[in-house]
Amino acid sequence: MNQFISIILTLIGLAWFVAFSGFSIISYKEREKRAARVSLIMAVSGAALFLLAMLLPPMIQLTFLIILGGVGLVIFMLYFLPIGKISMGDDSPQKRYDERDIVFARARLKPGSTEFNSYYQMHPEKLDVDNRTRAKAGLLSPNARLANPYLFASPEGSFFLTESLSDAVDGPLAQERLELPVDEMTAYLKNLAGYYGALDVGITELKPYHVYSHIGRGSGTYGAPVPVKHRYAIALSVEMDFEMMGASPQAQTVMESAKQYVESARVAVQLAAAIRSLGFPARAHIDGNYRVIAPLVARDAGLGEIGRMGLLMTPGHGPRVRLSVVTTDAALIPDGRVPDPNVIDFCNICTKCAECCPSKSISFEKRVEIDGALRWQINPETCFHYWNVIGTDCGRCMAVCPYSHPATFSHDLIRWGNSKSGAFRRGANWLDDLFYGTQPAPRDAPDWTRVP
Repeated sequence: MNQFISIILTLIGLAWFVAFSGFSIISYKEREKRAARVSLIMAVSGAALFLLAMLLPPMIQLTFLIILGGVGLVIFMLYFLPIGKISMGDDSPQKRYDERDIVFARARLKPGSTEFNSYYQMHPEKLDVDNRTRAKAGLLSPNARLANPYLFASPEGSFFLTESLSDAVDGPLAQERLELPVDEMTAYLKNLAGYYGALDVGITELKPYHVYSHIGRGSGTYGAPVPVKHRYAIALSVEMDFEMMGASPQAQTVMESAKQYVESARVAVQLAAAIRSLGFPARAHIDGNYRVIAPLVARDAGLGEIGRMGLLMTPGHGPRVRLSVVTTDAALIPDGRVPDPNVIDFCNICTKCAECCPSKSISFEKRVEIDGALRWQINPETCFHYWNVIGTDCGRCMAVCPYSHPATFSHDLIRWGNSKSGAFRRGANWLDDLFYGTQPAPRDAPDWTRVP
């Protein structure tokens, strides 16, 4: 009996040491210094505790083993308790949003122009806040706080290419229409998007609230009404590199952001052109030339939920994605949205993005009703103002989000648990704070990007 207890303690101690030392190695490779250090301390201290237990008298060893079993049983029981059960509520907007109102469209207005004057006549309350932002150095400005002319050259090149693709979002149709059964066409186009480079692909019926009410930027006439033209929307995502985003808000962030805007635009433009070559109308919606609100389309296409930071939270990569959309009249089978209250519950208990937001633009509160839809209230003006001070698009919220960790076994195991149990989510949130900190420091940038 005594030997059996010693063997059990040895196996548990060995498993503890292997698990935490392995996670320490993984964290070191991910440049997560704190997590690597905490994991190593837990591996060594845990192994030492089990080694000490093996030196104790048999009855104390048995008591220690019983306590361990009791703790494990409590954790197992907590897993099945109905903790974190929340109502999703109505989170679909009741009206269409005017693209002229978004900060990116307002930033493009030229003082003294007809568009500038007409917009601020309609919205005089936005003039002062926008002028204060215009007075700052600006995104990619050599005078910005985090300016790096070598690294800023990269997003300049990426934005140039995205802008060049802007005229290719739509085009002529093939004269002959090639038909397939709707299920085969759906599968083919989704696979084609993946072949082009999409990470995730989803389809939804296009709803009025997906579409901007008026043009604020891109092709077309500024201020012109936007019709709800097509029946279906194909949402596409591409992954933003974990290592590059970890250096946020430094220049590596805007390098990666701009690069993935190119990738998402390329996939969407290719897919739309392919659909038109099959004889069906199709338009790509890419950075700077959207007619739809991509996160809402992607959410309703089943790619994720809108999180605390106002971005799409995908199951596998959190907010660390860029989105594009293709709208079309080709008959397709929508994926349909299955609302995921587990993500909303996690965002309710986790405020890490709000804690780490340099401009304090993310709310600590729970969701509120805005335009008839439940969502978190963020402040886009203060966020964009900060971008224009530092010269990059920040990205701290993406970098620190617990869902943004790489798709490794350990992180995927946590994601799986988060999807199953409210008690697990609360434990995972606590562990994330323990290993990474409530306000994680920026990670080291890739070596090749460390230029003067």
